[in-house]
Amino acid sequence: MRNYPDLRLRRLRKSEGIRKLLRETTIDRNRLIMPMFVDENLHRPERITSLPGLYRFDLGSLVEKAKEYESMGIGTVLLFGVPSHKDSTGSSAYDRNGIVQRAIREIKAETGINVFADLCLCEYTDHGHCGVLSGSNVENDPTLDIYGRIATTYAEAGVDGVAPSGMMDGQVSRIRKSLDSEGYENTLIMAYSAKFSSSLYSPFRDAVSSAPSFGDRKTYQMPYSNFREAMREIEEDIDEGADIVMVKPAMFYLDIIREARMRFDIPIAAYSVSAEYSMMVNAASSGIVDLRTTVEEYLTSLTRAGADIIITYFTEMIFSGHF
Repeated sequence: MRNYPDLRLRRLRKSEGIRKLLRETTIDRNRLIMPMFVDENLHRPERITSLPGLYRFDLGSLVEKAKEYESMGIGTVLLFGVPSHKDSTGSSAYDRNGIVQRAIREIKAETGINVFADLCLCEYTDHGHCGVLSGSNVENDPTLDIYGRIATTYAEAGVDGVAPSGMMDGQVSRIRKSLDSEGYENTLIMAYSAKFSSSLYSPFRDAVSSAPSFGDRKTYQMPYSNFREAMREIEEDIDEGADIVMVKPAMFYLDIIREARMRFDIPIAAYSVSAEYSMMVNAASSGIVDLRTTVEEYLTSLTRAGADIIITYFTEMIFSGHF
């Protein structure tokens, strides 16, 4: 093996041009997804204080924003809804005229962008959990029936893909069966396969008013200490028919993304969650870091780890150049 002084690796970094020539990892902007929040209770956009620069939209302004995104070059959005009515079973989630269903129809009618829709119950239940309850217990199998109904209404509205995030056992297989039985074989499933119980969701819960009214979600979201269990969850979703698997959050879970990339030959999405966005924006606002270079370094790390798709609240900022 050659060593110094014969080996001089700094030659590979001697100029910006050479560094660009030899760059091993690049971020593909076509693989960035922008989350969007549509709120049935609003008549105009409303700032999300815990997510600086981001908004909840009423339906009309959401569609206009989607048009703006298309003109900027953003190719895919992920929808989250806030209904005007919440109840114990989250019935607004599977209402054919629900806020997300209407948003899907209008965005698909007005633009050519890809639309994925988060599929869960936490925004729609009056207790804030991701499934139906029996006492204080979140019931797995009755929840699957509701997930199947939600998926069908999303597909009827024209969604490109559903993104089940509740971490119920068997959710992918039930959703795939429901979609296929109704003739929606081409609707994608992007499964939240390894979704960890994390402290990094707080700004999101503020944005959609989805914090649980009691307890926590640790009986269905994964312990952040468990690596092998994450691989089992991902493998199960693949076996059940997921088209894309997801690791969420992203920042503290690069080892999970990397191992999934090494084990599984399937598209992998990394969800860079709300607090990751807020921490970087606030650090930049305080002069601690430069936002553009920090975001570039961070997204490169996700890509280098093996993420094919990155869901990030920075997508709009990246395409607009407003760093």
